[in-house]
Amino acid sequence: MTDHKAHLTINGTVLYRWLLTERRRLAQRLVRQFGREIPAYQRLPDSELINISRATETNLQVFAQSLRDRTSPDLADLAGPITTSAAQRAGEGFPLDAVMAAYSTGMLETWRAMVTDARPEDFADVLACTELVLGYIQRACTAVAAAYLEERRRMDSDEQHRRYTLFSALVRGEPPEGPAARAGIQLPERYLVLSLTFEQHTDERVAGVGAAMAAQRKVYRATEVLRRSAGDGVLSLLDPTGGTVLLPVTGTDWSALVAEVGAATGVPVRAAGVLAEPAQVAPATQQTAEMLELVVALGRPPGLYQLADVLLEYQLTRPSAARDELGRLLAPLEQHPDLLSTVETYLRLGLDRRRTATTLHLHPNTIDYRVRRAVALTGLDPADPQQLQQIGAALVIRRLGQRARAARR
Repeated sequence: MTDHKAHLTINGTVLYRWLLTERRRLAQRLVRQFGREIPAYQRLPDSELINISRATETNLQVFAQSLRDRTSPDLADLAGPITTSAAQRAGEGFPLDAVMAAYSTGMLETWRAMVTDARPEDFADVLACTELVLGYIQRACTAVAAAYLEERRRMDSDEQHRRYTLFSALVRGEPPEGPAARAGIQLPERYLVLSLTFEQHTDERVAGVGAAMAAQRKVYRATEVLRRSAGDGVLSLLDPTGGTVLLPVTGTDWSALVAEVGAATGVPVRAAGVLAEPAQVAPATQQTAEMLELVVALGRPPGLYQLADVLLEYQLTRPSAARDELGRLLAPLEQHPDLLSTVETYLRLGLDRRRTATTLHLHPNTIDYRVRRAVALTGLDPADPQQLQQIGAALVIRRLGQRARAARR
């Protein structure tokens, strides 16, 4: 039997070979069409469309095998990247109807691309190709829907409730042994208690359903990174702004893990971490929340911070009469926001008048004048090492006070 007769062929072209050759270009074309015809795809960022293009290419490769073998794929053929992609869409809150629409649209356009040059003598192969397309849509949609719904069930399951009960017991300082047994989790000797804050993704700033999907996608991806690193023992309560995570202590590079969360979510991530035995998780949770607030108030860059990284500032901002007195040192500048801003920038840039001038778009002489005015009003000179520490502490206390007042509004 010749190759022409053995394989489905249209206008002299063996279909499965054509599809294997063209699958990447065709996948990219299909994803562009999804964006035009399916509203949910219009709200996705470019990085996500690239992932969908790869999944589409995998689908086309599987279908090419169906064309070669002239049989519909079984579930084993569809497992792996295809069902994994469906589960990811579920975790990110992507609508199931949009996923299914993409499969039917994609296969319809693939069929059109294959048969557009058909000749009358190709009728039998066109009919066979059409039957394979319909069979593939039926099998693929069944597998995709099952994977999607399974992931949604996993997210909403009783297991999640039992894990949350254990998490709550730990962060409230309640005995965790009972909840741990019911959740089937062995308590580790120690946890890394993390408080995290996520900045807003650019897609969250667009009004509508797309913003909500972007927010859920961010939480899902952060959770997946943590779960892959620490396994099923990780406990977390996250929302689009951040939250608390309890990670069993292993040999993980925690700083690298926080960086990986930032890369996966596409936003800057700041975290404060403290090691604690299960019985000490509650006070550690409070401490990391305070540390994280301090990190944000200080304008520190994204990354993981431990107590040693903010030790002086943390101690200075603990409630005390000394803290209140420090907070009043810069009160004379409250009526002079230009002076206060200049002093703050001047200290942040290491007392470099030229960098301060560049940052504030001022002449260096103006910086000198403003610093002298601030010294005259407060009696504190940043050129004096002891007074420099006092000014720095007062600025930290002031920033935290501003954040607390803003939170109460």
